[in-house]
Amino acid sequence: MNSLIRRGIYPLYCNTFKLSTRYFADEAVKEKIDQIVKNNKVVVFMKGIPDAPRCGFSNAVVQIMRMHAVPYESLDVLSDENIRQGIKDYSNWPTIPQVFINGEFVGGCDIMLQMHQSGELVEELKKVGIKSALLTAEESKKEGA
Repeated sequence: MNSLIRRGIYPLYCNTFKLSTRYFADEAVKEKIDQIVKNNKVVVFMKGIPDAPRCGFSNAVVQIMRMHAVPYESLDVLSDENIRQGIKDYSNWPTIPQVFINGEFVGGCDIMLQMHQSGELVEELKKVGIKSALLTAEESKKEGA
């Protein structure tokens, strides 16, 4: 009889406990991501760090940020599996890197590249009070001419 109870109740107890801790972990990760995104003008969730990106797409985003001289916060998703999965859930976007400007999800590498090429990135940065270095270089060329 005792083994029947253990087989019947224990799995239910364990699964309930796992579900509640998983829910807590998800909420804690979501809250951490939310704080990072809302407390910084520009955030890049990437593989690696800006000085040593660990994938080509993350490297491309870093290069775009460097061209515009954008100050940004970066998080290495490879160093924390909870953040790696959590950011995908948070933004509802399946790939990394992910860029947030002024608390809003902008996109990944492809979207950043498109915005850079079209000039839209300069405009988005202006909205949050960041002047692109490319704009500054263009203005100084006009003054010198």
